[in-house]
Amino acid sequence: RIGKELVEDPEYQKRLKEGLFNNKKVEIKSVKNKRSAMISVIIFILATAFIVLFGSFEGMRPSFLIDGEIVTLGMSSIIEIVMLSAAAIILLVTKTDGIKATQGSVFPAGMQAVIAIFGIAWMGDTFLQGNMGQLTLSIEGIVQQMPWLFGVALFVMSILLYSQAATVRALVPLGIALGISPYMLIALFPAVNGYFFIPNYPTVVAAINFDRTGTTKIGKYVLNHSFMMPGLVSTIVAIALGLLFIQIF
Repeated sequence: RIGKELVEDPEYQKRLKEGLFNNKKVEIKSVKNKRSAMISVIIFILATAFIVLFGSFEGMRPSFLIDGEIVTLGMSSIIEIVMLSAAAIILLVTKTDGIKATQGSVFPAGMQAVIAIFGIAWMGDTFLQGNMGQLTLSIEGIVQQMPWLFGVALFVMSILLYSQAATVRALVPLGIALGISPYMLIALFPAVNGYFFIPNYPTVVAAINFDRTGTTKIGKYVLNHSFMMPGLVSTIVAIALGLLFIQIF
């Protein structure tokens, strides 16, 4: 982790004084409804297994005929459907009090993350998808003029696409067409991890909301957030090591 230790962090100490944390520990022997807890865990594991299967075998996903073309349901929608269904089944089967579930410490943070993801992340994705053609052409032009900037182009494109696979699919064929060495492309591959740069990626937003200590946050200038330094360091070091290895081997 970066930043001050919790004992020295003013935000955490402030929340601690406000009584937002307690040192109460829950042990297995203190759980009264062990059977319901076990059923809940089993349902969750089964739901996770179904998601893995749907992701591994595309033929298992529902398909629809739209305008004469077969469209397969995306994994994001499948994950939402399966997990929400699992949550509903848990509530019905175990007869859990839904009101008490919403009063826990995890639920408010989770709902804030959901709202943030459906708002900030989807808004950014909508804007980028609407202008993707122009953005792609701009980056392609730069790479064609200065091939050594291909790593920067990968990083920038990953920021815009929020996806390693989509970035590789969009730019690596161009790199091959430009005659860039396959070894160089492999060394530059860590540059596709740039989606941490702007703090609107779903997992980044969720992590910020789940951290009750307040130490994971977006700074005053937006880009000075908690993920910037570790993200840049890990990406730069990985690329540097890759370039070193292709020189040695």
